[in-house]
Amino acid sequence: MKPLHFALLTLGALFAVMNSGSLIQAAKPNVLFIAVDDLACTLGCYGDVVAKTPHIDRLAAEGTCFRRAYNQLPLCNPTRASVMTGLRPDQIQVYDLDRHFRDEVPDVVTLSQAFQKGGYFTARVGKIYHYNVPAAIGTDGFDDPASWDRTVNPKGRDKAEEGLIFNAEPHRKISAALSWLAADGTAEEQTDGMIATEAIKIMREKKDEPFFLGVGFFRPHTPYVAPKEFFAMYPLDSLRLPYAPKDDRDDIPAAAFAHNCPVPNYGLDEPTLLKATQAYYACVSMVDAQVGRLLTALDELGIAENTIVVFWSDHGYHLGEHDGIWQKRTLFEQAARAPLIMRAPGQPARGACDRIVEFVDIYPTVTDLAGVNAPDNLAGRSLRRLIENPHAEWNGNAVTQVLRPADDRLPEMVMGCSIRTDRYRYTEWGDGKYGVELYDHHADPNEFHNLAQNPDERAQAVIATLQSQLRKKASGKTPVAPVNPARL
Repeated sequence: MKPLHFALLTLGALFAVMNSGSLIQAAKPNVLFIAVDDLACTLGCYGDVVAKTPHIDRLAAEGTCFRRAYNQLPLCNPTRASVMTGLRPDQIQVYDLDRHFRDEVPDVVTLSQAFQKGGYFTARVGKIYHYNVPAAIGTDGFDDPASWDRTVNPKGRDKAEEGLIFNAEPHRKISAALSWLAADGTAEEQTDGMIATEAIKIMREKKDEPFFLGVGFFRPHTPYVAPKEFFAMYPLDSLRLPYAPKDDRDDIPAAAFAHNCPVPNYGLDEPTLLKATQAYYACVSMVDAQVGRLLTALDELGIAENTIVVFWSDHGYHLGEHDGIWQKRTLFEQAARAPLIMRAPGQPARGACDRIVEFVDIYPTVTDLAGVNAPDNLAGRSLRRLIENPHAEWNGNAVTQVLRPADDRLPEMVMGCSIRTDRYRYTEWGDGKYGVELYDHHADPNEFHNLAQNPDERAQAVIATLQSQLRKKASGKTPVAPVNPARL
């Protein structure tokens, strides 16, 4: 066959594949795996009208923005271990900040290990597995050495200037309190800026061989530290606290409120809370700028068209919802839902996907997109079909859980489990012994009205159905594995 004729046939075949709605498989595509700590859906691409996040919004427009993606446990160590193993918390028995997943599953093949086995160079810069932020910035924390060929742990001026950080709750460590600093200097001097710089160095070094590069940013985790220029993007008089009805908490079980935030707004006044809100958004925009640097580097190195980009936050985050919930550790929508964006080489469809997906789906999706072999026992399923067609039939639900320690509200340790479907969220605490919640997102997207309190016949039928589905993914039982109540 003549070369020109062969080339025309090849182009024709390529065009046919593109028109068929199938994603084109790149040969050994790179993976840029971006994790952000404590990032809620406070992004323009998720409909937040306050957030200024042009670079992440660009990624969402060029890829698939999963607008209803849910983590498995809204606490750093458990959710990160779940994502990287592709297994649920009940499978790896990690519920607190003190247990390593290999204590329960010593031979598990992590996501980056799967790429190692596929002939990839794997590296981590910053936080992918849990770090004790910020005290251990610069150390490996709960990292998994077998997962990486190289690790880099930058430490910026935010660590050196901890003495300048304002702590609105001095009785707490700055890593657990509403605390912040409008810092001098540039973002490149901050730990997250240094993380982007080091990641770009690795991309430049490895641009001619396949790599899996985990890039983990620390902000907007407390303390909220960012250069002053990012604070200036959010004038205090432009910010408001979330609305909640006066009786919002009356139908919510005590167990639904995190043990570290049992008092509305930590008892702080509105001006202080608005400053915390400003600081949080400042950190979001600083991280966005670093994501922009990574995306620009892919373009400049000429490897963007052969790189899968995955952007995710370990869990969602509260900024005062339900009359004063802050941070994480709840099973409400704000903590269970989190950003997830994927951009794959040659994907035929772009934009938002509103199907219910889970973070355990990340592992099988990335290996599927790259053509890398994955273990057979993964808990999730590949999202490739939704990347090819965001409106494809899916029938998904998502299960999120969290463990509560015994305290003055709860006489024993209590497991909370929640299932999210297209329409409903159903939650139970200690198999229902310590409370039940049902929210209809069609009529009540802010989860203000608990239909499980004095449920009518329709609500009872929904609860019965969702209970059965919930049990397929989470036992609801108190774990037998070691748990440190002080680290839940």
